[in-house]
Amino acid sequence: MGWKAAEKLIRHWKVLRGDNVMIIRGKDKGESGVIKRVIRTQNRVIVEGKNLVKKHIKAGEGHEGGIFTVEAPVHASNVQILDPVSGKPCKVGYKYLEDGTKVRVSRGQGASGSIIPRPEILKIRKTPRPTVAGPKDTPMDVVLEKTYDAKTGKGMPDL
Repeated sequence: MGWKAAEKLIRHWKVLRGDNVMIIRGKDKGESGVIKRVIRTQNRVIVEGKNLVKKHIKAGEGHEGGIFTVEAPVHASNVQILDPVSGKPCKVGYKYLEDGTKVRVSRGQGASGSIIPRPEILKIRKTPRPTVAGPKDTPMDVVLEKTYDAKTGKGMPDL
């Protein structure tokens, strides 16, 4: 990717995988679905069951060929998140609650201003965390070893 293309990438994404969105432009305009995948390098999202295209796939090892119907990516500007209260498409804003947590809120014309919750699917990790220590992991006794004492200055390098 060139530097001009990199300049046009969305820096702060407002739509996440698992969000309920409505397509506002294109052949599936007015239809809603759940975001299946976010492709940040192309500013595109794949909406489950929408923007279907025919794809010709050549036969190879382990799979047979044929004509398949697959979901094509939609540009991120062509989808809007659905307001959880009214069910209409809305813009997304951010707000801090009293306890300091940052939440997404619906905003724009006809929006309820309610909190848009983070999708539950984001809490599920695709690759589970390792339970046993690997060869490159630091042993626990080395991690807990105290190497610097602020009161005495022990452990400070000589500069």
